[in-house]
Amino acid sequence: MFETLTIEHSGPVATIWMTRPDVFNAFNEQLINELTAAYALLEQDNSVRVVVLGGRGPHFSAGADLNWMRRAANASEQDNLEDARCFARMLHTLSTLSKPTIARVQGAALGGGTGLTAACDMAVASADAVFSTSEVKFGIIPAVISPYVLRAIGPRQALRYFQSAERISVEKALAIGLVHEVAPLEQLDVAVAALVKSLLAGGPLAQKAAKDLISAVHGKALNELTLEDTSQRIARQRRTDEAREGVSAFLDKRSPAWMTP
Repeated sequence: MFETLTIEHSGPVATIWMTRPDVFNAFNEQLINELTAAYALLEQDNSVRVVVLGGRGPHFSAGADLNWMRRAANASEQDNLEDARCFARMLHTLSTLSKPTIARVQGAALGGGTGLTAACDMAVASADAVFSTSEVKFGIIPAVISPYVLRAIGPRQALRYFQSAERISVEKALAIGLVHEVAPLEQLDVAVAALVKSLLAGGPLAQKAAKDLISAVHGKALNELTLEDTSQRIARQRRTDEAREGVSAFLDKRSPAWMTP
């Protein structure tokens, strides 16, 4: 079904592997379109609880394919607009998945690779990972990745790195909030698996509601409207079958139904 990626299933976990290691999993039109299709496919798959995004080879993603960038430089403004819309749609589809998403990052995650990292809910990186919003070095800007990188690192850090295009070490990425956890390369999958285990203990409908909650509350004034909205959200959630099962399982000292194979 796909030529630039594969989807690997392991129980309730689906891992999307970008499979262009010869170009460090750089983006072109095909990879962008196939990633969008893969996210949509997994969104509809009720057997999938967690989605992991990784890249085959030594690097997660080195950003834009140079041949793609060359074509864009010579294309019309309308063609560039359509191209950018496809990239923006891909990142938005990833960011708004109703299931927890984890970026599994090793090696270079540059430009759009940093954007992919930030668009996932969580990021676990290897000790050799390096990031950069490097676009200004090519006379362009990190436009479509900016909402996700800003969400991760905030405007103050973005003011520096969007303009300086400096390489961001994995230690710095951890400090500024771009990644959640760092592990030795040989332990990267172990660290991802530990995070997956924690995610699978939560109720899937509650996790979706938690993601929606963050979008609804972030940046809003703490006023009566916010108080009422959050009150209504928890009142609705408490009435769900999933909430009843979660409380019953806790009181009965057993695993909830969503953890039963």
